[in-house]
Amino acid sequence: MPALKEFKTISALFEFVTTDFGSKQTKPVLKHKYENEFVDISYTEFREATENLALGLAAMGIKRNDKVAIIGENRPEWVYSDFAILGLGAIDVPLYPILTSETIEFILNDSGSKGIIVSNKFQLNKVLKVRDNCKTLQFIVVMNDLDEADRLGPEVYSLKEIQGKGKEFQKENPDHFVDSLKIAQPDDVCTIIYTSGTTGEPKGVILTHWNIMSNVKAAHEIFNIGDKDIFLSFLPLCHIFERMAGYYTALAAGSTIAYAESIEKIAQNMGEIKPTLMTAVPRLFERMYSRIRRNVESQPEKKQKIFNWGVETGKEYMEYVRNGENPPIGLNLKRKLADKLVYSKLRERTGGKLRFFISGGAALARELGQFFEAVGILIVEGYGLTESSPVIAANREHDYKFGTVGKVMPGVEVKIASDGEILASGPNIMKGYYNNKKETEAVLKDGWLHTGDIGVFDAEGFLIITDRKKHLFKTSGGKYVAPTPIENMFLASKYIEQFVLIGDRRMFLTALIVPDYEALREYADAHRISYSTNEDIVKMKQIYELLEKELGEFQKKLAAFEKVRRFTLLDKPFTIEDGELTPKLSVKRKVIEERYKDLIDDMYKGLES
Repeated sequence: MPALKEFKTISALFEFVTTDFGSKQTKPVLKHKYENEFVDISYTEFREATENLALGLAAMGIKRNDKVAIIGENRPEWVYSDFAILGLGAIDVPLYPILTSETIEFILNDSGSKGIIVSNKFQLNKVLKVRDNCKTLQFIVVMNDLDEADRLGPEVYSLKEIQGKGKEFQKENPDHFVDSLKIAQPDDVCTIIYTSGTTGEPKGVILTHWNIMSNVKAAHEIFNIGDKDIFLSFLPLCHIFERMAGYYTALAAGSTIAYAESIEKIAQNMGEIKPTLMTAVPRLFERMYSRIRRNVESQPEKKQKIFNWGVETGKEYMEYVRNGENPPIGLNLKRKLADKLVYSKLRERTGGKLRFFISGGAALARELGQFFEAVGILIVEGYGLTESSPVIAANREHDYKFGTVGKVMPGVEVKIASDGEILASGPNIMKGYYNNKKETEAVLKDGWLHTGDIGVFDAEGFLIITDRKKHLFKTSGGKYVAPTPIENMFLASKYIEQFVLIGDRRMFLTALIVPDYEALREYADAHRISYSTNEDIVKMKQIYELLEKELGEFQKKLAAFEKVRRFTLLDKPFTIEDGELTPKLSVKRKVIEERYKDLIDDMYKGLES
């Protein structure tokens, strides 16, 4: 591969990958599930599908700086759409598939999108519901095939129809796409990504070609990624983390990308694809850990002891390695045995060829990182924002420290403000928020992005995030509490699915807990506790006492003012659909505190003045 400095634009990356590099390849560029089998997409097919779509959009009137939205699940057509739009010098507006019609309407109007490409009839219906209110929207393209009955309105086309228009357009304009690929300049806007945040209306983050490609270049400087690697992609492509790290970075290295069917089928797809690299979020590792623990505890006592011995052996061994020391010979022998009895079986669940996971989007609990490291599955954690394209800092494959988000990325500068806020500067920092000067001026000051996160550097230059600036709260006793690290600690429990700490202006801390209902049912069955529903199980004294004991074990090392004194178990999880989580699965604290106000107040009754 050539030096990445040549790829100043995403269009240039596409041109190289599908011509100079792709013309020499027999391996696939993409893989996806079709009729229960993973099928390959060659570089030639990739180029042809994208070019025909781009020319079809040109036939529909799309030109430089026009906006076209995309809403769909991860699939090859998402990638074709992205490159087709950018290849015309236009700007794409990616949307989360879980967004409501009302939010889609807001984004289409705010961005001034002329067209939208949707994945299926479900997404089409959401757009049709608000179409008459979208002033600039001229056409809708559906990735799936359409029956006449599906169209439900004028100017609705299938993707194949637009590609057909592209073939006709090319007859009169044979060089249009090749010429268009040269239009974009590094500082041109390539995408507007709307972030919902935990409060307020979505804000459109304006990112240029070089914003993103500078981050791709930095990623290649710190990670050894090449054309033998296979990525399994499941995080939403509409989010900048997957788009930069699991998509552009992968293609720039000549890697193959396979698209998982769904989060529920990740385990199955890992076994089929045998990926070498994956981007992920901590929630995946929490689920994996919980399932592993439940499986172990269902085994005979002898096997449980072997497993626990293996994990402790791995942790002891890796501590020597992290400190740059040679483990004792006896420990080496024990680890080899543990690998045969324990680690190899766990690694096989990831396909057996995984080099490492790249984790982002939220804080990774130190305990989880150490557990997976011990069994030979490395997770390297990074940190960033949509506003920084996204990575600001990251651990490296051979230079990492759990409990931190690593060292600052090449080309990026970070400093800590007097109030502890992390400030970042560099070529990856956004131009601003679209149509929102006030919010832009609030976070971009003198060339520095004010991240809203609180953090410190340790003596070795690793960045540690303590919490969100807005999340810090002060107890009525005057103690400042950073909730996120405490919440992450409890999420390592196999009985806890979601955890929200409460305590702002209160005398002590309490919590709302969404338990892992499957784990609780297994516990209830094992202890002959009868129940019918989740509502039944969370009200039982034995279950409350189980969780009370669990919390007691986890918070032994916390200061007195950081300990949770009371908690309430909920009978249903927080969801995006109910407005309690952002699309990135971040908790909307204000919404939850308002929605569960009565339950929260009950936990403090009689104990606060």
